[in-house]
Amino acid sequence: MTVNVRYMVDDVDAAVAFYTKHLGFALLSSAAPAFADVKRGELRLLLSGATSSAGRPMPDGRRPEPGGWNRIELVVDDIAAEVARLRSAGVRFRNDIVTGPGGSQILLEDPSGNVVELFQPRRS
Repeated sequence: MTVNVRYMVDDVDAAVAFYTKHLGFALLSSAAPAFADVKRGELRLLLSGATSSAGRPMPDGRRPEPGGWNRIELVVDDIAAEVARLRSAGVRFRNDIVTGPGGSQILLEDPSGNVVELFQPRRS
C-alpha cells in the first residue's frame, strides 16, 4: 500500500532536487512549476507549488503554505553518518540529534522549510 503525503513548496524544481539528491527519492512525474511527485519505498510525496490546485486559497482567504511541524519520518540505520553527510551538503537542520527511549531523531528542512525527521530506532 502506498501512502501519499502532500507538502506545499515554494519551488517545485528545488524540492525535487532536494528529495532526489539528498534523501533517496525517485521522481515519478513533474508538471513544474505547479506540481511533482517523488517516491521512496511506499511513500509518495506530492510536492505542490502555489499554482497547483492544492495551492488555491481557502474560502476564508487563507493560502496553503509550506513549513510547520507536521512531518514525514525516514528511518535510517546510522543517524550520525546521515547527519554528517547531509550537513556537508549544506542541508539545514532545526536541531541536533535527540535520543530518547525509542531511538534517536533529528529534524531537517527542505528548501521551503518543510520538516523531515530522520529516525534511528533504538538498538536492542
